[in-house]
Amino acid sequence: MSQTTQIDRQLPLGDEIFLDHVGHFVRDPQAAAAALVRAGFAPTPVSVQVAPDGGPTGTGNVCAMMTRGYLEVLFKTADTPLGREFEAALVRHSGVQLAAFAVADANAWHRRLGEAGFRTRPIAPFKRPVGTETGTDTASFTVARVEPGEMAEGRIQMLTHHTEGAVWQKRWLDHPNGARGLATLAIVVANVDEAAARYARFVSRPVVRTRGGAAVVLDRGRIDLVTRDAFAAALPEVDIPSLPFMAGYGVTMRLLDAVELALRSRGLASRRAGDVLVVPFPEELGQGTWLFSEDSQASVFG
Repeated sequence: MSQTTQIDRQLPLGDEIFLDHVGHFVRDPQAAAAALVRAGFAPTPVSVQVAPDGGPTGTGNVCAMMTRGYLEVLFKTADTPLGREFEAALVRHSGVQLAAFAVADANAWHRRLGEAGFRTRPIAPFKRPVGTETGTDTASFTVARVEPGEMAEGRIQMLTHHTEGAVWQKRWLDHPNGARGLATLAIVVANVDEAAARYARFVSRPVVRTRGGAAVVLDRGRIDLVTRDAFAAALPEVDIPSLPFMAGYGVTMRLLDAVELALRSRGLASRRAGDVLVVPFPEELGQGTWLFSEDSQASVFG
């Protein structure tokens, strides 16, 4: 079985690297936020991201913050280069098209990416205003990015959080569905060997072979790289629009039986696959599936 870890800390130290968040690309943030609520998440208010000069980056978000990692819903806010990139990505499909890995020093990892042969973009500081229980604050982070095409699966990046308290506010961490943390990301690829070698080089972690293909295990979290046939066998309810495809992600939950009952009462389809509850995304969140489990090591891919 693939392994994943759950370090009992939100942010990494030293050379640790965590699966920090995944991002759904959508057109309608209000409908997407309502879909998160229907699935039992407690989303944050809408936030519009701004560049260091105070201008819009071109995207905004709604998040579901958890005690370990978070889910992000991204949408276009302005006709900027980033906004146009986002719009182009939506032409492929709506759904998960971003994966971000948390590191303690994005600048150091940015240099490592270049040394590992990746074409990198300039290091990018970002910030976004966030409401608090007493007023407003600013969430700030530094992002290490590669050029388009270097990671064909989507927007794959590393970041360093500078404002943990503003991002993970306690009032947003309690979800009716009992969601606790982001555990895995499943990506369907045409060539598992190539993708596994590339991700291993990207995150500086080894590859583990699985029944479905391969996995790259982080200090917290795991990337499952799966063949089309293995994915179709394990998750036939999810259509593959094209390859590569960020097909879903694992979330650890407190009580899976209670989640299953609640989802059924809200009209959301689900299916048990061993220790995993397979829950296809509502249409408003795009194509793909949640893989809910009580154990961060649970897997439908072996």
